[in-house]
Amino acid sequence: MGWPAARDRARRAGERSSVAVREVPLAQAPGAVLGADVRALTGVPAFDASAMDGFAVAGPGPWELVGAGLAGAPVAVEGLAPGEAVEIATGARVPKGTEAVLPYELAERCGDRVSGPASAGRHVRWAGEETAPGETVLTRGRTVGPAVLGLAASLGHETLPVLAPRVEALVTGAEVTTSGLSGEGFVRDAIGPMLPGLVAWAGGRVGRVRHLGDERDTLAAAIAGSDADVLVVCGSSSKGPADHLRAVLADLDAEVLVDGVACRPGHPQLLARRGRTAVVGLPGNPGAALVAALTLVVPLLCAMAGRPDPARDPDPVPVAGEVAAHPRDTRLVAVRLEGGRAVPVGHDRPASLRGAALADAYAVIPPDWRGGAAELLRLP
Repeated sequence: MGWPAARDRARRAGERSSVAVREVPLAQAPGAVLGADVRALTGVPAFDASAMDGFAVAGPGPWELVGAGLAGAPVAVEGLAPGEAVEIATGARVPKGTEAVLPYELAERCGDRVSGPASAGRHVRWAGEETAPGETVLTRGRTVGPAVLGLAASLGHETLPVLAPRVEALVTGAEVTTSGLSGEGFVRDAIGPMLPGLVAWAGGRVGRVRHLGDERDTLAAAIAGSDADVLVVCGSSSKGPADHLRAVLADLDAEVLVDGVACRPGHPQLLARRGRTAVVGLPGNPGAALVAALTLVVPLLCAMAGRPDPARDPDPVPVAGEVAAHPRDTRLVAVRLEGGRAVPVGHDRPASLRGAALADAYAVIPPDWRGGAAELLRLP
């Protein structure tokens, strides 16, 4: 299958998926999409508060000082009568009867009396004037960013309802180790550490990463026992003697949607559906796995979460240097953006992530490309 068609099929598979709305702690919500409207649990401000350091006053001046109030401390004076004032800090609750706050820089103090220009209502944050209790402040479909988190916390929320597809990863290969140095037939896992950030960028959440050997029965049991929205199988997607993914999916009556993609690197990739779980097969080489994840995993998750695809940048950019098209497949060339041009960085062999680590994007080079500008596939 051609590379553009494979990405489109992954997106459409995600659109047809049903992802449950989950309440997650605020710390787990960044990058996710709201699955329901969010209402204010309290007003903002929650109480009448001073917006300036100065004096809360009642009635016309001059005023007699009858106390002082600091933010976070109990109100020193419950109420003010006309002609009275309290010294007050920014954010402190103003006493009942307060009509304005007179800032220090406009005030003249003489002993226990203060005077100055104070307009009614000035420099007081009145309860609920920004947000009323129960008001809808965020709507379904909004991506959760830092400001959304801060707003939710200020409104009393401990959790947020999000559409964040649950992802499980299976990293296969008896030669793969999770610590130490590669050597003597063993290689350090690079895909497992890479996936959680990539998945979060697309709006999903990796629940766990499991490492398996090359046994077919072990892989079959892991796939059959998964209830994730998306199961990513790393390795086992090619056609070597230890690549069992296709046979296992056939045994489990999974529907194969994509079986191989005409792209370099990353062509031995796969997308299938088993019940409500989408299964994505990635190559075992880290560089190829990254390209395959951008091809299938990212558009799939974005569509599931109902958010734009952050990788796709359809505006062509001139490509510098000598870049040759592949005669049959789409090439994904790691590039750095400099002065409005895409400059290849090299080091983009299937087994290497060095080029991707240096790059801002992949330039999408179709088979019929004759030079000039190319679309970009952005990297996180």
